[in-house]
Amino acid sequence: MLQAAAIGALPLPGALMLADVASGQVAATLPEVTVTAPRPPPVRRAARATMPARAARPARVSAPAPSPAPQIPAFQVVATTPVPGIGFDRDKVPAMVQTLPAEDFSRVYSPNVTQTLDQRVPGVFTSDVQGNEFTSDLRYRGFTASPLQGTPQGLAVYMQGVRVNEAFGDTVNWDLIPTIAIGRADVWTNNPAFGLNALGGAISFQMKDGFTYRGTEFDASGGSYGRVGGWLQYGIRNGEWALYIAGQGLKDDGWRYQSPSRIARFYGDLGWKGTDAEVHLVASAADNFFGVIGPTPVELLNNDYRSIFTWPQTTKNQAQLLALNGRYAVTDHWTVQSNLYLRKFQQAHVDGNGAEVERCSGAAGNLLFNTLCLEDDGFPSQPKANFQILNGNNQPINCPPGSGNTCATTPWGTVDRTRTNALTTGGALQATNDDRILGHNNYFTIGGSIDHSKIGFQANSELGYVFPDLFVGPNAAVPGTGQIIRTAANLGFSPVSLDAQNTYYGVYANETFDVTTRLSLTAGGRYNVAKIAMNDLLGTSPDINGNYTFSRFNPVLGFTYKILPELMSFYAGYSEANRAPTPLELGCANPAKPCLLEGFLVSDPPLQQVVARTREAGLRGNVKVNGGGLDWKLGLFRTDSQNDIIEVSSVIQGRGVFQNVPGTRRQGLEAGAQYQAAPWLFYMNYALVDATYQFTGKLASPNNPSADADGNVLVTPGKHIPGIPLHQIKTGADYAVTPAFKLGTDVIWVGSQWYIGDQANQNVKLADYWVANLHGSYQLTKELQIYGFVNNLFNRKFATFGTYFDPQVIANAIPNPPTDHRMITPAQPLSVYVGLRAKL
Repeated sequence: MLQAAAIGALPLPGALMLADVASGQVAATLPEVTVTAPRPPPVRRAARATMPARAARPARVSAPAPSPAPQIPAFQVVATTPVPGIGFDRDKVPAMVQTLPAEDFSRVYSPNVTQTLDQRVPGVFTSDVQGNEFTSDLRYRGFTASPLQGTPQGLAVYMQGVRVNEAFGDTVNWDLIPTIAIGRADVWTNNPAFGLNALGGAISFQMKDGFTYRGTEFDASGGSYGRVGGWLQYGIRNGEWALYIAGQGLKDDGWRYQSPSRIARFYGDLGWKGTDAEVHLVASAADNFFGVIGPTPVELLNNDYRSIFTWPQTTKNQAQLLALNGRYAVTDHWTVQSNLYLRKFQQAHVDGNGAEVERCSGAAGNLLFNTLCLEDDGFPSQPKANFQILNGNNQPINCPPGSGNTCATTPWGTVDRTRTNALTTGGALQATNDDRILGHNNYFTIGGSIDHSKIGFQANSELGYVFPDLFVGPNAAVPGTGQIIRTAANLGFSPVSLDAQNTYYGVYANETFDVTTRLSLTAGGRYNVAKIAMNDLLGTSPDINGNYTFSRFNPVLGFTYKILPELMSFYAGYSEANRAPTPLELGCANPAKPCLLEGFLVSDPPLQQVVARTREAGLRGNVKVNGGGLDWKLGLFRTDSQNDIIEVSSVIQGRGVFQNVPGTRRQGLEAGAQYQAAPWLFYMNYALVDATYQFTGKLASPNNPSADADGNVLVTPGKHIPGIPLHQIKTGADYAVTPAFKLGTDVIWVGSQWYIGDQANQNVKLADYWVANLHGSYQLTKELQIYGFVNNLFNRKFATFGTYFDPQVIANAIPNPPTDHRMITPAQPLSVYVGLRAKL
């Protein structure tokens, strides 16, 4: 069985020539089918190699030698757990599972992994919350995988069997994944085997190795807004040993002010494959820096489309991974897989904000008189003295010199800093069996995993001055600026230093049994245990201290039926998944002590774990049409979540809390088709995602202009969850104009969505939009290719994210301050890039 990344390196029949980066060739025709399979199993001894191979499993053969063109099967093969096992027929999975081979990630030449997922997977939507394409949120079926601390997460993400949801807040830093090294990606929905946080599904990246990729490739590119980038990959096999290494780098000045990107990524795999066993030593590292300028008030953008809000806004990510993956064929039908890993993650974030501070209420002679306080309007039950701002020496900060209320006329701000250090070790052990039972085909998996993380988290706020260009920093003429501050009662502003430990345990089993050659039944489940301990190191937030345990068994049931074998099959399934609150959420759940949305922790009223119940059914198939291959799918789904965790804003600017809500629902339809026939490739996807609240209650949204006097909005059943568009259409095509010249385009239309903070759906929506991208390549020689791609071909102005802010926070900083509460993140304008690629 062939892995997609390797197909281009092998001779194919004339009707199946493939334009594959790995081959260094441009094909005159495109493939009729897509084969996506796990890494081939270890070579078996000759005595066992005579056993007949079954369709669901690659045959074990002797050492490779030149041979005729391979026979490509008509079905797609997927891996059913994070730990790669033997191949499994996609048509026997009772859920919508989608696979993207390496060619999908290379066809648009993007260094951004989320761009390909957004274009090719129905139901995936990316939202540029932070104003940098490498730090986008990804939503699938209305559930989120985001790099932004403070965003409730709902997708599990794995790279080569290692969970990459960060230990502190389950965030996903997409920038750490080297796109050039991806062998394939499986996008799962109805599968609890992927463990915690797979409420809406899971994304599993299987990476290349020296057995699946051979050769040497170099790439150099550049283009709009000062972008310069490049990568290299090298793969070699020598008998039982194989080596693969890849490096990727990029520098981009950013199209908006203060929005640079610097990326450096590495991936390596040293593998050994013997008669019955296979072992891989994997290493990965990344060191990235981003200007994440975030959304900007619409009135500022009307004056200057490149303008930004308060800054600095920067994020630095560093990660290192060392993993050992193994596989052993115990018998012809039992295979054991395992992995051990150590992963280190470090993040530093700087966030300049406007500050809602005021002169303290107090007469002359009072200790509060003419000193600085945090606004206390939203906390009527708290004594005024609790909001007095103190410097690093615990002394009050006086108002600036001058007559009158100088505190009221000063444009105050804060520079908020967070730092996260996490060290995670873990492992998994899994066994698979494909022996026949009573003459029927069977696929059985059993396994378990342990992940243990040690986390250090520090945060503080520095008092600043908002300058006319909205830079926040010290001002020598303003007392207290440049100093670390806190309030007397540690409300709103409070230095934090926290130690936390997570230990996640999971055991799972899954059985797929072929009742007939057409009907397959699936049953299984996973039992999750999450243990979380937190300790406040400064003594300023003792409410953080605590130990928590969450546990749950999540079942999966379903069946598939091949209505027309090899042409059409039906699937239906039910599954459950759970998500334990993260240390970030547990430490930020008290409305009386809101946290910086980037992650200050001050208090921890208990949060409940989230439970999601998914039902889905659909049809899919692969048929021959006019000499080409048509792969299609159509599915319905509904996920009901109990005790969903959401983030709500505080009256204190930039602060918020997490809370459980009784219920939410995400339901809809997904449809997609891809047709390949020389010299064309064409695809079209549609998704309807209806995400709603299923309860009646008030939620805090103080910056919403339609909020009541207490800063709340009333939510009722059926109100749509903000930030999730109802409709999406995605289409694209590639055309081989000549054997050497290829052109392609991708077009995405996204429907309107409610602004974040408009949970009651009272205000105008963020407008729908469409955007077209173009790419092309020309093969100069067998070894050299030039290529180019254009993003936002028609230079359209639109936004993928919108929320609200309080215009008063910068009212003193700039002339003609905005009055509109809306702020958006504008999409990048027309951008052109060119590159040269060499295959040696």
